This record gives sequence, C-alpha cells and structure tokens, in this order.
Amino acid sequence: MSARGAEGGSVESAMPVVREGFRTRLEGQAYGLGFDLVGVTDLGVPDTVSHFDAWLEAGHHASMEYMARGAELRRDARRPHPGATHAIVVGMHYGGGTPSGPVARYARGDDYHEVMRERLRGFVPWLEAELGVSVDARPYVDSGPLLERDLGRRAGLGWFGKNTMLINPQQGSMFFLGALVVNVALPVDAPFEADRCGSCTRCLDACPTQAFVAPRVLDAGRCISYLTIEHRGEMPEALKPLVGEWLYGCDVCQEVCPWNVSFARAVREPAFSPRAVIGDKDARTLAQEILAMDEDAYRAAFRGSAMKRAKLAGLQRNARVVLGDVG
Repeated sequence: MSARGAEGGSVESAMPVVREGFRTRLEGQAYGLGFDLVGVTDLGVPDTVSHFDAWLEAGHHASMEYMARGAELRRDARRPHPGATHAIVVGMHYGGGTPSGPVARYARGDDYHEVMRERLRGFVPWLEAELGVSVDARPYVDSGPLLERDLGRRAGLGWFGKNTMLINPQQGSMFFLGALVVNVALPVDAPFEADRCGSCTRCLDACPTQAFVAPRVLDAGRCISYLTIEHRGEMPEALKPLVGEWLYGCDVCQEVCPWNVSFARAVREPAFSPRAVIGDKDARTLAQEILAMDEDAYRAAFRGSAMKRAKLAGLQRNARVVLGDVG
C-alpha cells in the first residue's frame, strides 16, 4: 500500500527495476506538472554542512532559532523522513522578467509552499506506475529541515552564486526549489561542479544593507528579506533608512545578476501572478493601504499568500518604515 506524503515511520528502501529511458520520462512528468527544472540525487550528509555549521556559529541566522533547533536534521538529509534514500529535486520559475516593485516577485501571487507541495505529490502515482513498487514519499518546499540548495546542486540544477542563491545557467536564480524525498533507489544526476560567477561581484556591491559578509556568506540580521519577514518587533534604527521601498522581501541581489538579466521572463504559472491587493502599485500606495487595514481586511486580502508570514503587525511595521523612507 502506498504511503504518500507520510509524516514519519521508517520504511525500508525499495529496489525497483528502472527501465531504459527513465530520465526522459521523468523530465516529461516534471514539465507536465509545471516544473522548469528536475534532477535526482541520493540523500546523505550535505556537502555544505561545514559551511552551515560555521554560519550558525557566527550567529548569521539572527533570531531564526528554528535553524539551530533543526540543525541535527539538516546535517543529514536522510533524517527528516526516515527511510528516504533519494530525492527528486525541482525548480519552478516565478517570473524574473516582471517589473520591480515593493513586494519581492516570489511573494506576489499564491503561497508557493502549497503550490509546489501539491505538484510534487503528483510524482508519486507516476513513480509507482513507472517502477511497479509502492513509494513512500514526502514533499519539502522551504519549510522543513533540509538544505534544499545543497540538494539542488547535487542534483545538477545549478551552482551557488555569490549572493547564496542557486543559479541555473538557463533559468537564472528566480525559481522556487522543492524536493520529493522517496524510499526508492533512482538513477542520480551528476552534481553541478562549475562556478560560473567568475569575478563578478554585482550582487555583493548592490546590496542596500551590505548584508554579505563575504561571497556566499549572508548575515541574515542585515538582510532586507529577513528584516521585513522573519524579524519580529521594530527594525534596528540604523537599517531603517536602507530598506527603501521594499515592503516585503527584496530582489536587489537577483535583479543585478547577469544570469537573471539574460533569462528574465514573465510569469508563466498563473498561481504566481500578482494578486489584486498588490497589482502594480507603488510603494507609497501599497504601504498606505496596508496601514489602513484591520484584521478582517488583511485576512481577506492575503488569504493563501506567502505574505501572511509577516502577519498584519509586521506588514504595518514595514509600511511605516517604507513611508518614512519614500517621504
């Protein structure tokens, strides 16, 4: 019996017979589900575990204590879902070609966590039919104790840019990452070994708050995305003037990346099109509207949105900072 999206319990890894042409059919299934990238890797100790530990030790996770609490699980990708041995890793573009605005592009539409998780589950019945075995699987989309960028590189989807984003040579970096961990052995892809950033430092130089301690090392406590989403309470006074028009999230280090300039495109997935409350409003207009909201208006406007992460109090705090910056 299939155990789809199971929350726990050790399941012995199945050893299916993989027919010739599996990789081509996997790509077809991924594209049919709406994904733009797909790769397969085995699970184990992440290649970046020492960098992750050093990042925690330096306190660069700021107030995100869940990163430290889940550290043991993150140090071995087999631990979060017992019995899992491999992962199908996917990317879904969210529209880097759309104009800049007060809300980061990834958060303008429906909550990508839910959209991606549902699509990832679509692999399970296909895998069972393809392999002839029951598959125990669990989808992860930026909400579980997995180092997903590490899995993405291991699955051949791209390299770590100097802005810490995973960059694909045909997609840039404006795509969501997700992984379906499974208890079946699958043919794996070669990891992406090249570093194609070269001597470019545009992302590091453009960061409004100078949040990059070094190439590929982000101090979250200075990052506008952290300040406007994860941080609770008032922002540090010294950083408020640097937030500018960013009401939720920040795209600066991606906007200046040559790989995103080359592969920018409009939103293709309808779920990620901007919702009415955001539209193409400028920072001042959107900030004023958010400050005028009560809880009922907020819930109606942001139902099913990733922006609910900040809650109404956080969005209104951001709105006050933005209005102070734009005048």
